[in-house]
Amino acid sequence: MATRLLFSRLGAGANTAKTAVSMFRSVGATAGTSTPTPLTAALLSKRWSSTAQRVADEPDANDIRRLDKLRNIGISAHIDSGKTTVTERILYYTGRINEIHEVRGKDNVGATMDWMDLEREKGITIQSAATYAQWGETNLNIIDTPGHVDFTIEVERALRVLDGAVLVLCSVSGVQSQTITVDRQMRRYNVPRISFINKMDRAGANPKRIIEQIRGKLKMPAAALQVPIGAEDEFQGVIDVVTRKAVYNRGVRGGDVVFEDIPDHLVEAANNARNELFATLADVDDEMGELFIEETQPTDDQLYAAIRRATIARKFTPVLMGSAIKDKGIQSLLDAVVRYLPKSTEVKNTMLDIDNNEAVVDIVPYSHKPFVGLAFKLEEGKYGQLTYIRVYQGRLEKGQFAHHVKSGKRVKISRLVRMHSNSMEDVDSIGAGEICALFGIDCASGDTFTDGTINSSMSTMFVPDPVISLSLTPKDKNSSNFSKALNRFQREDPTFRVHVDSESKQTIISGMGELHLDIYVERMRREYNVDCVTGKPQVAFRETSTRRAEFNYTHKKQSGGAGQFGRVAGYIEPIDPEEHAEQPFEFVNNVVGGNIPTQYIAACEKGYMDGLQEGFMVGHPIVGVRMVLKDGAAHSVDSSELAFRTATYHAFREAMKASAPRILEPVMTVEISVPVEFQGNVLGSLNKRKGIIMDTETQEDYCVIVAEVPLNNMFGYSTELRSATQGKGEFSMEYKRHSPVLQNVQEDLIKEYQKKQSGEK
Repeated sequence: MATRLLFSRLGAGANTAKTAVSMFRSVGATAGTSTPTPLTAALLSKRWSSTAQRVADEPDANDIRRLDKLRNIGISAHIDSGKTTVTERILYYTGRINEIHEVRGKDNVGATMDWMDLEREKGITIQSAATYAQWGETNLNIIDTPGHVDFTIEVERALRVLDGAVLVLCSVSGVQSQTITVDRQMRRYNVPRISFINKMDRAGANPKRIIEQIRGKLKMPAAALQVPIGAEDEFQGVIDVVTRKAVYNRGVRGGDVVFEDIPDHLVEAANNARNELFATLADVDDEMGELFIEETQPTDDQLYAAIRRATIARKFTPVLMGSAIKDKGIQSLLDAVVRYLPKSTEVKNTMLDIDNNEAVVDIVPYSHKPFVGLAFKLEEGKYGQLTYIRVYQGRLEKGQFAHHVKSGKRVKISRLVRMHSNSMEDVDSIGAGEICALFGIDCASGDTFTDGTINSSMSTMFVPDPVISLSLTPKDKNSSNFSKALNRFQREDPTFRVHVDSESKQTIISGMGELHLDIYVERMRREYNVDCVTGKPQVAFRETSTRRAEFNYTHKKQSGGAGQFGRVAGYIEPIDPEEHAEQPFEFVNNVVGGNIPTQYIAACEKGYMDGLQEGFMVGHPIVGVRMVLKDGAAHSVDSSELAFRTATYHAFREAMKASAPRILEPVMTVEISVPVEFQGNVLGSLNKRKGIIMDTETQEDYCVIVAEVPLNNMFGYSTELRSATQGKGEFSMEYKRHSPVLQNVQEDLIKEYQKKQSGEK
């Protein structure tokens, strides 16, 4: 009776815990009893818990509003495109700073985001710097990144945790080598971007050519949202092609944005630009495509919506323009960031459930869920290690405990801060989607933190391999700060590697370029009072095979009692290291019939891996080789893991010697920008360094030369270029691939290595 009545009332639509309790009372009264039956109690408990669960799964309305008004963006570009100058204007117009200082300003203050002394002296960004600002009702977390290829890891880890980016391009130079690298990084982490053509006041400014470069070199559909009013030193403002209004910056430092009618002589250009925008969007957006086919002009709101959809889908990049140094166009850029770049809730992020065979789980970007955060950058400050964290899910509060997934340790969050360049502001809690920093946490870049209720890990960032090495010796041998500095720099920068050469016993530092290592040597002197002497840079050579070679090797050793016995047979063959970039080697087990017991196969693979570590020609690692194990033999008493590991190691070494081995050297893509009158000198210099000219492009009175040059031939080139071009030439270098060296170079390298070996003996 009681059960039937309960079911009828539940079916009538009771939907809250309160209704369920009142029903329980009426059921108890009807049945003439004061306590429910077990079935009744179970049904009521289940009903109440499902209701509570549904309420708990719904995000808080305030949290939704906060996330709607939040953007995480990065400012990225090739070196000297004006990223830091753009960021300085953004901070000024959002009220974050009260006065503007230039990167190479005469007041010797320097830009806010370039806070290191070295950055202000050299006029370049070395470390990415985080800050936050507010534009209207929207909160912005901003990371200004370096443009130099030597500090590419800073861009890598910034883009790993950002939801959108502003790609800054120079109106004269356009798409350059590091622009292509940044584009590749944005694609790797699925980051939508707005393109901003800066330096419209420069001689030779040509935004149409830059847009064509975005489409051609970056393979990204693009269209201008603005048309410039004047150019070079006559640049006055822009025309918004969506609203069909002229936009001018007036007043102190361009703080007043004035909208006026389009000048008569530019009406046709504005209409053409709007039609081009419409046509470009029609190719990437279905709604715009239908309107285009129907020959119906879209409304302003339809255009805004289509630009946003296509940008977030990474099918299109809107292009804006201005001149940061002349205080023009930055407010329009901020409006575009808010209007077109995604909220945190519109970006799909995933984590791996460790307890469920690393199944991919979607992250829910709201604060009511269990906490998940990613440490993406470490910095040594005066209060200890500063760890930058992006909170992806849940809330991080001061005083709570966090679970370090990698080590399994619980760590207490004793201090929580928001960063503004190198200054900080203490906060009590940080919600989902925000970027903050912690003190006193022992971790590495790319580590995941949770609240302990879930055991999941996020994927870390991509770390490129070093391309150049230097020997480093402190002048004061007894300085304890030497190892302390090297340990700190390694923790901060995953591309900075340190090891002690097993033969020469020298400390070897490796990095992404000469400037990269020079900066760290200078920082050791300034921050740790350790003067160091650097040796000739060592290039990261590789060794490889060029033809198939058979092997059949028996390792036999008898020394009383159980000896060692293992025989392995098979062949090695070359593979393309570029096609197998993630793992440029391969071990294949084709042994049948149990000639090598299965428990020894893993030992054979370890022996192969041991052989890869150091080649026999110049002592560098071996890549691009597949080892196929076909047969072997074992002894019931004398065989062991060590015996087979040793046998495979020596078999691999012998086969390598018979496989026509070659030495590979890193080849760099070098982009040089010089005045036209020095073009001949530069081309001659590149030929002398065995460079291959890939492309030359003349832009007004400047010439851009793209060449591929072996890194081993590029040392000291910056000095030579300056002297050959009266200090007017600039160049950037980026790793392209490893290629075989010339035969005479290979012979010289082998002789040098053998001489070094015999000298040490």
